[in-house]
Amino acid sequence: MAIRWFYYAAPQTFYALAARLWPWLAALAAALGIAGLWIGFALAPSDAQQGEGYRIIFVHVPVSWMSMVIYLAMAFWSVLGLTFNTRLSGMMTRALAPTGAMFAFLSLWTGALWGKPMWGTWWVWDARLTSELILFFLYLGYMALTSAIDDVRRADRAGALIAIVGAINVPIIYFSVKWWNTLHQGASVSLTRSPSMAQLMLWGMLLMALSFWAYTLAIVCYRVRSLIVERERHTEWVQALPEVSGAKA
Repeated sequence: MAIRWFYYAAPQTFYALAARLWPWLAALAAALGIAGLWIGFALAPSDAQQGEGYRIIFVHVPVSWMSMVIYLAMAFWSVLGLTFNTRLSGMMTRALAPTGAMFAFLSLWTGALWGKPMWGTWWVWDARLTSELILFFLYLGYMALTSAIDDVRRADRAGALIAIVGAINVPIIYFSVKWWNTLHQGASVSLTRSPSMAQLMLWGMLLMALSFWAYTLAIVCYRVRSLIVERERHTEWVQALPEVSGAKA
């Protein structure tokens, strides 16, 4: 049986899918987050060099990963929107942006909390820190630009250009510790070599990463449903929704 890849590209069908998915994803995010925090802050051993202060990585590393992944997802949806002119693409990109900005902010903030005891300062103009700060500004710029344009189709196209062009900053963030001599330590987890941490530490970090993945999917599904209703409010299927018809009554 052929897979209907574009079936859920229509706002009407994706709206129903998102309604079914987001509660389960939210519950999964909570369960994984509790398990990850328990392992990271209660069960994982202290680090031989950094002591207890290293535990910030159980939040810092996953949120940093997510800040980059979400921006790449925005660029992906932007390419689809410009290529196929799909209505859902712009909504998905807008739904992703606030969560990506939040993760970028948390990455900078938790990095500062780690940097103060380890480096003796809250901030240095390190290559990775600076490129992550640029990523945060790209998120803010995208949201500011799309909010400033009244025509949603024009706003989606303008925002798509920022998302696509700004995506070049993501590999710069990732490879900055290899390309330049930076204070930031190298990756503790890599696809090409064994992890440089205890297995229990690795499990805590991976559970937190999965929790943030599930949270992102849940909040995007929840947020995109509101965007769909707002943009498709003049269509018959939106007018027939119980939450819309009930609100009018």
